[in-house]
Amino acid sequence: MTRIGVADTTFSRVDMGRFVLQEIRDSGYPIEITRYTVPGIKDLPAAARRLIDQGCELVIALGMPGSAEIDKQCANQASLGIILVQALTGRHVIEVFVHEDEADRDRELYDIAEDRARKHARNALKLIYDPDYLTRNAGRGLRQGGPDAGPIRP
Repeated sequence: MTRIGVADTTFSRVDMGRFVLQEIRDSGYPIEITRYTVPGIKDLPAAARRLIDQGCELVIALGMPGSAEIDKQCANQASLGIILVQALTGRHVIEVFVHEDEADRDRELYDIAEDRARKHARNALKLIYDPDYLTRNAGRGLRQGGPDAGPIRP
């Protein structure tokens, strides 16, 4: 059975892990899910590495950086750590960050977080079970967290 890791944080203002778990469970694929919650976004690379070391085929790392400049810097550092984990392990760590300044209202931010988490969960399943789907949709401007942008036509 395939095992997927879900790493999230207590710092996030939306429980994005819940959406990911629901999408994976509703997919019908035989998947075991291991969830690991850490305090903050810079803890996500270590969480992802631990999940991979525990046998996860892929990890979805969820975080919500604040809007302050230091939060953006921390998000960048976390992202670099996640990239390093991928390079060292050869496993995908799907980074799902929702920045607090992506929306002016809490409800809009919640909707972005839910959409992005669910779409990335579906993408993770495609990476494992149907990678040709992603190739068939290359260059189509598909977006997570909002409407698709669509392809640019000559």
